[in-house]
Amino acid sequence: MAKKYLKRFFAFAFILGLHFGAIAQDENKEVAKQLVEIADEIYFEQKAVVIANEQYVAAANMDPDNIKANYMAGRTYIESVNKDRSSKYFLRAYEIDPEYRFDLLYYVGKGYQYGMDFDNALKYYNQYKEKLLKEKNYRGQDVVPLREVERNIYECENGKEFTANPANFSIVNIGKAVNSELMDYAPVLNADEDVLIFTSRRRDGNVNEDVADDNFSFEDIFIAKKENGQWKKAENIGDQINTLYHDSNLSLNMDGSQLYIYKSENGGDIYVSNLNEDGTYSEPKPLSENINSSFSENSISESPDGQTLFFSSDRPGGFGGLDIYYCTKDKSGKWSRAKNVGDVINTEFDDDSPFIHYDGKTLYLSTKGRKGMGGYDIFKSEYDSVAQEWSEPVNLGYPINTPDNDVFFVSTKDGKRGYYASVREDGFGYNDIYEVTIPDLVNGGDPIASKDADVEEEKEPEEKNLDPVETKPVLQPVTLKVRVEDNNTAETLNAKVSLTGVGDNIIIPVRRDEKRNFIFNVTYPESKKFMLTAEKDGYVFKSIEITLPAAKEKRREIRRKIELDPLTVGLSTVLRNIYFEFDRATFTQESYVELNKLEKLLSNNPNIDVEIAGHTDRVGTIIYNKDLSQRRADAVVKWLKKKGIDPRRLESRGYGKTRPLASNDDEFEGRELNRRVEFKVTSKR
Repeated sequence: MAKKYLKRFFAFAFILGLHFGAIAQDENKEVAKQLVEIADEIYFEQKAVVIANEQYVAAANMDPDNIKANYMAGRTYIESVNKDRSSKYFLRAYEIDPEYRFDLLYYVGKGYQYGMDFDNALKYYNQYKEKLLKEKNYRGQDVVPLREVERNIYECENGKEFTANPANFSIVNIGKAVNSELMDYAPVLNADEDVLIFTSRRRDGNVNEDVADDNFSFEDIFIAKKENGQWKKAENIGDQINTLYHDSNLSLNMDGSQLYIYKSENGGDIYVSNLNEDGTYSEPKPLSENINSSFSENSISESPDGQTLFFSSDRPGGFGGLDIYYCTKDKSGKWSRAKNVGDVINTEFDDDSPFIHYDGKTLYLSTKGRKGMGGYDIFKSEYDSVAQEWSEPVNLGYPINTPDNDVFFVSTKDGKRGYYASVREDGFGYNDIYEVTIPDLVNGGDPIASKDADVEEEKEPEEKNLDPVETKPVLQPVTLKVRVEDNNTAETLNAKVSLTGVGDNIIIPVRRDEKRNFIFNVTYPESKKFMLTAEKDGYVFKSIEITLPAAKEKRREIRRKIELDPLTVGLSTVLRNIYFEFDRATFTQESYVELNKLEKLLSNNPNIDVEIAGHTDRVGTIIYNKDLSQRRADAVVKWLKKKGIDPRRLESRGYGKTRPLASNDDEFEGRELNRRVEFKVTSKR
């Protein structure tokens, strides 16, 4: 069925979707059934997974006993974003009928793995494994092979290790000038780091005004340039590169004179475009038959001297799936026959996304094999020119790598930064492009965080030296001890608690003590701001900005208590970390962490309706402030609607300056507190 009928489907869905509390249970079941029929047509005919997901989720929440709605809600989550939310619906389907599908337990585990709840993932994977071993003769299509299950179990064990010891990477969203509310990925840069080329599925600026089968815009290649240290607004690279269909970039050589592009022709081939004198790029031409084949060539990277190409292909003769190959340029300037890089790099799984660093010997790659957390993980290997061999690839670790696919990592010339695309809490939409930095403190100084920093061992020196030696003071960690309680009962809660650096997003390791406190150990030579966050199902999340003092030679312990409020009718909470540009209803970049947490809360609790309220200080007229507060509340509601929250659950109100929390006589202790957004639970079904 043509996509033009989608609007009719949505209108029908809204007519069917009467307010849940206003119709009888039997009517709910009938409406849910019809929503599933609509979603089936959108999913199986239109291939619009994200839109179908919204309908399946609505049906499953309307009728929790509808097994197909629950199963398909989980399945469509797994196939799109927010994969971690799938476990709730798969588990509900399993509880309704454990025999609905043979592999249900496996997919419950898969959802937990995506959510980095590795203990629960292991629980369900092992249950599925037991079922698989008991029913060895089962030959249905809904079976996941034992080999794959054992791989997932291995990934979860790795995930527990990596997340318990996060690497000290700063991962920062490069901003709204480049990223959009849709998919932005595959960043490539020149050596000067002032030209960024990437692929996007945004509507604004796309060559084709129509949409692809999945109801998103076609892939187009965009370009952004940096001036005075800031990225300028990204623009479409032009119709000499982009066509009416999918076009995506692969890599850029060192001086930016050659842009490599992927086209889906001939099974997937690599093209190259040259930079013209006027700053545009020429019409792409295919690479030689020594590189392109009748099989898929997915990614490519050119060495800094321009004499070697590394690329991925699934052509026969490899070690399994995609492998990484290389070819060299002969004296006449032609590329030699491609050779497999070898089994030190390639595995029996997919190996993709090679990037050869500017030093000519460091290779970054993404693989589904080796010691990973799930999907593709990014690894690094170095070439020994004397031994003429690559080193064993090393996983870059968490938080760069996650249980989802982490690919297309590129490094800067100095090796201090890198860029890649990821779906993270501070993202504007789907995939965003991030800059990864290894702080100087981590490169050459003391560690900023230690999982076991509170464990001390004193050792006698092997040999005493009587000569005076100038020793550097050893900084002892500042220990933050956090307790989470129910605000009504003072009961200790087993919440999810995190501590991240403000401005750099460095994740601090956490552990639990015997009294169920959350323990963070931080060693910074100067005081630093952090965001402390606590979340638990059925409660309102809380994010608090705290400043931890500089580490000294003497230990220091700081205690904090976080009180979470249960989601009850009448509850009103200030969203303190949603910020707007001055005198406007436009979100600042810092707001998206809080916005994404709010969307997650509403998605996980579909039985509540809320009021989003905007408030201002008293500067300005009554009419102006009321209008500004209404526009800001409307902006939050509009954003939530775009993220798939049912608009009937949302109400926006602007109160202007009529409900201050504090005196307006002082900026920081009064007016700043009064400029806020709140949400209030208005009903619960």
